[in-house]
Amino acid sequence: MPRTTTLECPGCPPLRALTFDELGLIKVTEARSKQGGVPKMVERWGDPDASKCVLAASMVDRKFDPLLAVARKNGSIEVLNPLNGDLNFSVSNVSESGAQPGEDAVSGLHLFAKQNLELDSRSCTLLTCTTKGNASIRSYEVTKSAADVTSGSSRTWNVCTGGDILCSKVDGTESYSLFGGKRVEMNVWDLENCAKIWTAKSPPKNSLGIFTPTWLTSATYLSKDDHRKFVAGTNSHEVRLYDISAQRRPVISVNFRETPIKAVAEDLDGYTIYIGNGSGDLASVDLRTGKLLGCFLGKCSGSIRSIARHPEYPVIASCGLDSYLRVWNVKTRELLSAVFLKQHLTKVLIDSNFANEETKVTLPAVDEEEHIAPGTPSEEDGETLPVKKKKSKEKKRSKKEAKAESGNEEAGTSYEEDGETLPVKKNKSKEKKRSKREAKAESGNEEASEENGAKKLKSKKSSKRLKRENLDEEI
Repeated sequence: MPRTTTLECPGCPPLRALTFDELGLIKVTEARSKQGGVPKMVERWGDPDASKCVLAASMVDRKFDPLLAVARKNGSIEVLNPLNGDLNFSVSNVSESGAQPGEDAVSGLHLFAKQNLELDSRSCTLLTCTTKGNASIRSYEVTKSAADVTSGSSRTWNVCTGGDILCSKVDGTESYSLFGGKRVEMNVWDLENCAKIWTAKSPPKNSLGIFTPTWLTSATYLSKDDHRKFVAGTNSHEVRLYDISAQRRPVISVNFRETPIKAVAEDLDGYTIYIGNGSGDLASVDLRTGKLLGCFLGKCSGSIRSIARHPEYPVIASCGLDSYLRVWNVKTRELLSAVFLKQHLTKVLIDSNFANEETKVTLPAVDEEEHIAPGTPSEEDGETLPVKKKKSKEKKRSKKEAKAESGNEEAGTSYEEDGETLPVKKNKSKEKKRSKREAKAESGNEEASEENGAKKLKSKKSSKRLKRENLDEEI
């Protein structure tokens, strides 16, 4: 039975989202203003293959030369063009220890936006981290004349001695990165020197004396400009806020429902985060007070694996194992639209430059077709044809002239016809008003006279009755 939804969605603003699934497919979903804000899948890149499952993705969504990096299950890392899906180059991320890609898969990937763009070559720098903690920063150069890829400088180090790395994140300045996972506490590294600068401390035992083992599932920075504050979601349905300038243990801890936190995303204000758990619940939390702002209306039927915030519009996009891409309103927390994409989704990214391109394309076309300047000629087959003027201004002028003529007639002005000056009738409205007033006054006088007559009759009748009563008494 196909999975459908009967909820009527109001639609979403113009946006472009890239989704990645377990079969290695990349699907492009767009919502345009011409379509009424209803998103539709417009492109699909790749062939379905379970060995090419997308584990991590990172995009540099700049206007000039955007890039998209995808880490797959078979150990390959591909760098694509996010506009048309063309493959720039592909490299293998097999570790030096000789472990198979399935045993040491990529858990974190970041494509650096700081690149040296030259005339003859283009450089690309990637940060990768595997589940066993093998992190590396490598740069690649691609020549424009041919598709030859040459590897440049590379640095490799280990971020943990035991456990599994499940989440990683690079800050906005691309100078620091954090890592965490199962049996691995959050730790912050300086990427320039490849040195650890901070490590979190395990939280204390609870009131029953039970110690909760470390199991971090997702992480993100609270603000792109501040690398000292970050948020981590745990397998024990808990959201933690860390501040490396304050203490090693979490500053604020918030519990949400009863299932593990699978995805976290930060808002543009610097204190609100969006969290999604394994049962399909999506909510927003204010980390200034640690209070839950509210849950988003509607429930997903599968685990939420990725959340992306739009940089301009107040919307977020979420995807997960229910194969739906959903767009939500941040302020009202209502569902704007949902698209069924058939496969289990693992990641969603939003193209921030899509709205700007849409407005640039549509606005000049409307101005050329509808808003033509009055009196400008148009050429067709070498001939200059007259262009019709706007009727709106002519209508306004005719109305004004009609009002002016009516005002002159009411004022009693005269006009000429066949050389004779004829008088113009004066305004009838004043005469009507006067006649109405006189009629009212006359009717008022008549009513008053009738009332006086009635009073006189009543007085005569009453006097006659009194006389009769007196006569009866005398008799």
